[in-house]
Amino acid sequence: GMRRSAPRGTLRGLLKSHKPQLRLAAGGDLLVHLNFLMFLHRLAEEARTNAFENKSKTIKPEHTIAAAKVIKHL
Repeated sequence: GMRRSAPRGTLRGLLKSHKPQLRLAAGGDLLVHLNFLMFLHRLAEEARTNAFENKSKTIKPEHTIAAAKVIKHL
């Protein structure tokens, strides 16, 4: 089934390992998680569009890489 809540321990651990100096307010990890989910959704949509434009029924790595480059510049 679908996970109902963010893996908060994992999230905090990841944030701490990458940004040890960062002090997040309560719930800050959830905002980071939400931002990540929104990015993934955007990446998937863009990659699907790329695949469609290239007349491909499958989303290939190059479609996703191209999508990431587009998103980075927005």
